[in-house]
Amino acid sequence: MLMIDLLNMMIGGLILVIGVLIGVAFLTLLERKVLGYIQIRKGPNKMGILGLMQPFSDAIKLFSKEQVYLNYSNYISYYISPILSFMMSLIIWMVIPYYFNMIMFNLGVLFILSCMSVGVYMLMVSGWSSNSNYSLLGGLRAIAQTISYEVSLALILMSSVILVMDLNLIKYYYYQNIIWFFFLMIPLSLCFLSSMMAETNRTPFDFAEGESELVSGFNIEYSSGGFALIFLAEYSSILFMSMLFVIIYLGGFNLNLFFYLKLVMISFFFIWVRGTLPRYRYDKLMYLCWKSYLPVSLNYLLFFLGLKLMILF
Repeated sequence: MLMIDLLNMMIGGLILVIGVLIGVAFLTLLERKVLGYIQIRKGPNKMGILGLMQPFSDAIKLFSKEQVYLNYSNYISYYISPILSFMMSLIIWMVIPYYFNMIMFNLGVLFILSCMSVGVYMLMVSGWSSNSNYSLLGGLRAIAQTISYEVSLALILMSSVILVMDLNLIKYYYYQNIIWFFFLMIPLSLCFLSSMMAETNRTPFDFAEGESELVSGFNIEYSSGGFALIFLAEYSSILFMSMLFVIIYLGGFNLNLFFYLKLVMISFFFIWVRGTLPRYRYDKLMYLCWKSYLPVSLNYLLFFLGLKLMILF
């Protein structure tokens, strides 16, 4: 590979990371505004025009606050886990099928599942290394939830992979020229949508951070920079999941305005659900995964396998 290609990839990666961070900043602003209007009040509107500078002032405030050092924590793992969590949430973006100088490769779906699996360890280490009962309990619940929904998420993804017979995300665009996969598998796509919420620990599945009962869960002992990094990782994964849904079910990856509108719509759906629905009960969450989504995704998988065989022979 030529040096200029490597340089292009590095610059492209840097631009991508900066773009994701700015996107995350404005997603937090959108969330605060939308939740404000849902609760019949104004969101942030003081900093800059219509509060547009609010996310940046929040970032400056968080990163300039004093870092709390815990006497009884496992210090190195406590300190490093938010950084690794943030890095994993950014590395996963490298799989985006850009048309130029990016690291688009043929095992994209596998790479996504691998990165999501590694993300669980960061949750576990964050909860355990704080050496607090609340954070440990929050971490354990988050791990059980994330691992459970990874199974259903992988099986739901398998159905669309069998239709396309490729793990490269760019292929989904070519296969959805005539009809979106959303219309071919409406129940599966809705299962995928709610599994995404459970995977990213969002309301109504936010048991890892159940503020009303767990006092913020696994991130209770984090302050300033550590908390900001965990927060950024969560919102970055929300944006990524929204984009993944658009690529797989809503017409694939084509860089036009409509693509970004679809992405914003799915991100808005995450926020809308947060402002509307109450938290699920934990046993019902597990029941939903193992007794509802798993059988549905397995049946669909067998159905699409049969369909593919029928077409082949």
